[in-house]
Amino acid sequence: MTMLAVLILSGVALVFAVLIALANRRLWVWEDPRIDAVSELLPNANCGACGLPGGRAFAEKAVEGLVKPSECTVGTDETHKAIAGFLGVEAGTAVRRVARLQCAGGHDVAGALAEYRGLPTCSAATAVAGGGKGCAWGCLGLADCERVCDFDAITMTATGLPLVDPAKCTACGDCVEACPKGLFTMLPVDTHLLVQCKNLLNGDDALEQCTVACTACGKCVQDAPEGVISVASGVAVVHYNVDTQADQGAVARCPTGAIVWLNGMQFVPEPSLSRSAAA
Repeated sequence: MTMLAVLILSGVALVFAVLIALANRRLWVWEDPRIDAVSELLPNANCGACGLPGGRAFAEKAVEGLVKPSECTVGTDETHKAIAGFLGVEAGTAVRRVARLQCAGGHDVAGALAEYRGLPTCSAATAVAGGGKGCAWGCLGLADCERVCDFDAITMTATGLPLVDPAKCTACGDCVEACPKGLFTMLPVDTHLLVQCKNLLNGDDALEQCTVACTACGKCVQDAPEGVISVASGVAVVHYNVDTQADQGAVARCPTGAIVWLNGMQFVPEPSLSRSAAA
């Protein structure tokens, strides 16, 4: 009886093995071996900053000629040249993007209506009456963005604001998704004009909650080249589809400093209060 069972099981296994072998032969799809080679040359960060779901997807598109090697924003110039040389194509050029925070309201300039005591994350605090900050649209400073950044590009400043290092930022977008207030935006690294405020209050009402809030006074609109800035829903809005590099006049008369002209880091680096420093 035992021998019969063994023979039956062996026969079933043999049948399935034959079926799998036949299916593998019939369904086999040829894949360009260059894809593996390009994948090896990539940094394999799988960050999605290029807009594709991981390094292998980028390698497939590069082999097909649908993306340029330079569009891998995590890769160095040497990486781009190596891939271009292997594929026999031009490395191309790509404008690097960087995460920018649309808030300058650290705890030194923005007040609180209540003290939040609970799970120390921005998402949890937001779920409890918005987090207790006077400006309902402001950064809560509980470092959700810092925790999700795989490239150590974000540290928390002494005033509780995320400081993004443009040299490390890959524009992967994780901080954009992590911020429950929607305060991060991705901009080309050479884009200098930024409104550091998203409040929807008007005039002095905004200043009562944050001294660096945009009051929608319109001075930046008057001083900037035509069409660069407008005021909508109580806050200045920069239109990046037009030339915003013309001059720095838009920031000259801002009474609160809500609109700034950036070169490099958004905020002056301060002693870090990051998770590692606070430990």
